[in-house]
Amino acid sequence: MFGALFAGAKWSNGTLVPKLALDLEGGTQLILQPVTRGNQQITDQDITQAIDIMRQRVDASGVSEAQITSQGSGQNRNIVVALPGTPSKETLDLVRQSAQMFFRPVLKIGAPAAGTPDKAAANLGTPANNSDPAWLTQDVLDTFATLDCTDPKNLSGTGNQSGDPAKPLVTCSKDGTTKYVLGPVDVYGKDLSSANSGLKTTQTGQLTNEWVVNLKLNASGTTAFRDASTRLVDLTSPRNQFAIVLDGLVISAPRMDSIIPNGQAEISGSFTRESAATLARQLNFGALPLTFTVQSEQQISATLGSEQLQRGILAGLIGLALVVVYSIFQYRALGFVTILSLAVAAGATYALIGLLSWTQGYRLSLPGVAGLIVAIGITADSFIVYFERVRDELRDGRTLPAAVSQGWSRAKRTILASDTVNFLAALVLYFLAVGGVRGFAFTLGLTTIVDLAVVFMLTHPVLALLAKTRFFAEGHRFSGLDPSALGARTRYVGRGRVVGPDEPAEGGEPERRLTIAERRAAANAGSGSTEGKDA
Repeated sequence: MFGALFAGAKWSNGTLVPKLALDLEGGTQLILQPVTRGNQQITDQDITQAIDIMRQRVDASGVSEAQITSQGSGQNRNIVVALPGTPSKETLDLVRQSAQMFFRPVLKIGAPAAGTPDKAAANLGTPANNSDPAWLTQDVLDTFATLDCTDPKNLSGTGNQSGDPAKPLVTCSKDGTTKYVLGPVDVYGKDLSSANSGLKTTQTGQLTNEWVVNLKLNASGTTAFRDASTRLVDLTSPRNQFAIVLDGLVISAPRMDSIIPNGQAEISGSFTRESAATLARQLNFGALPLTFTVQSEQQISATLGSEQLQRGILAGLIGLALVVVYSIFQYRALGFVTILSLAVAAGATYALIGLLSWTQGYRLSLPGVAGLIVAIGITADSFIVYFERVRDELRDGRTLPAAVSQGWSRAKRTILASDTVNFLAALVLYFLAVGGVRGFAFTLGLTTIVDLAVVFMLTHPVLALLAKTRFFAEGHRFSGLDPSALGARTRYVGRGRVVGPDEPAEGGEPERRLTIAERRAAANAGSGSTEGKDA
């Protein structure tokens, strides 16, 4: 994990230090004002739905610990979005844009710069379908000629640019390299059931290096898309192309190569991994119920700051130091197994948070730091349960290897039950909470998994190896596993012999020591004699 972290820091955009959340680092705040058509009333349901969709978009983009709330009341309500760090333009667009999508047939394509209107348009009568050239009226051609797609103001991408769905649309590609005349809408974005991005798969099942967006349409969308593909597939270029229009701009205009009868379409074009994933996320979460204008956009400072982070880390280090002192005092040399396990757990947790910060956009908040501090106790508790089980077996007279084996068999059930409860609690809290509480739940669940991995893959194997060493196997008084110090009733010394806790294993033997079988037989005989007297 650390190798991947160092590689990401050297050859990619990863960092060796986890990214911090809004409360510890600050970020960007946007205040969005809802805009409706025809002075429609803005309801609480509209605002709530918009906030939910924005939160889904931001979370899916890999940015965690974002804060999205409403401000004001009635018709003056705004939405305040606070994103940690320096978010990318794509992430900001997720909350600024309404993501209204339409599928329109292409009627005409031209160079992006403005030109001279063509006055030779013919009157072709009433259009027979959405791909009919009769839509190219003189007014449409004049608009097409004068449109300048090299002007940034024509590439803003807003829901208002989408035009009337029942009329042709003159617009630009999102990158400003092409301008289009598009026919009326054939398929609406609301008929889209799901979208996902991935590498294109050939008919033989082989992956290519071309990124595509796969769409699945509902029943009405399937019918509309089948009719549109049937019409487009036999037309000449560019009228055999199908434009994907997002917020009034053409995202992609693929050629229709075949009829699509099952409602499962594939958008291909000049996609990168990031652009394909962004489009799929936007389409998945549908169009916002409102269109927004950006009232303000500014950088905000950390609400808590580095001082609170330092105090949180200091609290964790103090707690860790107390656990170490207790382990050494209680378990002597065995306590160093606890220290080793805690160090490995801490390193694994740090590496995992660093990797998640690099690959998934995870950010560490102060509640997340609190989850890490709580994890120290959870991890130490697992070791204590295990060690005490081993000590119990030693008190019963077992050898150390046998005590380790039997103690582990009993302890792992307790550890699994305890960590399962912790993980389920963290899981429920994560899905029911928002904001900083989710950060606490996430780190708590993550460290619970790390605890299980460390106990099963490190602590138990190390103790099993130590049990074979002379220092621990003979119960040295500083080993933490001295049977006499533990109050063992008997002690096994080899060759089928057991002795009392203070009885020497070797030396003078005034009388023969009994074997285990002989001791049990004597005990049974004594029990029978007593019963006979009572009778």
